[in-house]
Order: sequence, then structure tokens, then C-alpha cells
Amino acid sequence: MKVEIYSDLVCPWCYIGKRRFEEALAAFPDAAGVDVVYRPFQLNPAASETAEPSAHVYERKFGRPAATIFGPLTRAAAAEGITFRMDDALATNTFQAHRLLWFARRHGHQAEVKERLLAHYFTDGGDLGDREALAGLAEAAGLDRAATLAFLASSEGADEVRAELAEAAALGVTAVPTFIIDGTLRLQGAQSPEVLLEALERAAADRSPATSTASMPSTA
Repeated sequence: MKVEIYSDLVCPWCYIGKRRFEEALAAFPDAAGVDVVYRPFQLNPAASETAEPSAHVYERKFGRPAATIFGPLTRAAAAEGITFRMDDALATNTFQAHRLLWFARRHGHQAEVKERLLAHYFTDGGDLGDREALAGLAEAAGLDRAATLAFLASSEGADEVRAELAEAAALGVTAVPTFIIDGTLRLQGAQSPEVLLEALERAAADRSPATSTASMPSTA
């Protein structure tokens, strides 16, 4: 079973949704057979590559003090065991970080890199556009630092990430997180672990008739 999760690295509900999905997956009996793939989505594709305080971005977008937005988000994250320090967060274009996730998947470390990128932004006040910082996060997740820096300095993966972003648009993904299970079952938003577990179980049940030899007619 494949679960594709469309999300952005500066989306607070994507981090919260990730935790809730992980809780659901831990309760799913066939978790070992689930291939989780993080797909790119950009809330603001036109964002500058020069980092600025996220508070400024929120205030421009919503027209009110960032503190009135950050408080509820911080409490929601804390309920999932995540520490948000959004007053320290730096907004920047996330394309390079999505490229790094593409690279990490090719080398079997996408989940680890995804978690570190989210913590870098929401907890540590890090710049998701800083190549040295990205390479350090990748190294901590098990990737080779020099190879990661060489990748980030190149254009490798850029066309592939753009193609995945275009695919998200073609699929009608307009809000994140969006979970697509086995290519058909779709859930949008940071759903509860119970809802996500039910979706996994439903997808597994839908697969059973097609994969169970017991349901096939006898050839004897």
C-alpha cells in the first residue's frame, strides 16, 4: 500500500497532520507494508529565497497580529508532542527543501529528513533555504554531507519536483496536508488518528478481494 502525503514544510497543520498519521500508522496491523511518500506542495510558490520572520508573512496575509494566530497553532502542536516556536520561524521559498526531500527519498532517508526539516523551521528558527543548514540536516538523517551539498549546488531533481508540483495541481490538491492512499482514497487536512486509521483499514479491505487467491475461481 502506498500513502502519498502532499504537504509544505512551512505548513503548521502539515506537521501536526504528520504526527497524527504516524499515530494511526503505528496502530495499523500492516504498517510494515505501507510505503509513505512525501510529495511537494508550495503554499506560496512566489515566496522570496531571502528569509524573513514568518510573523511578518502571517500579518501581511491575515491582517492581524501574528500572536493571535501563533497561540492556537502552538497549543495544537503541543497536544501532539511538537514544540512550535513560531516567533522565531523564518519564512522562505521551500523549493530547495522539497528538492532535498526528493533526493532523500532516492537514498532511503526521506522520512528522517522530512522530520528534521519541519523541526528546523517550526522549532529551531532555521532557514530552509540555507544549503549548509540543509546539508547538516541531511547528514544528521544519515545522508552524506558532501554528496548532499553537491546535489543542492546542482539543478538535479528540479524538473522532477516541478513535475510533482504540477501533478498536485492536476489532481486538484489545493490545501495541505492531503493524504492519497493507494492512488484513490483521499483525505484532506490534519485528520484525527482515528479517521486516518479507518482510512488505512478501508484501503486494505478494498485491496483484499483483488489480492486474495482465496477469492479467485478454481482452475481445477
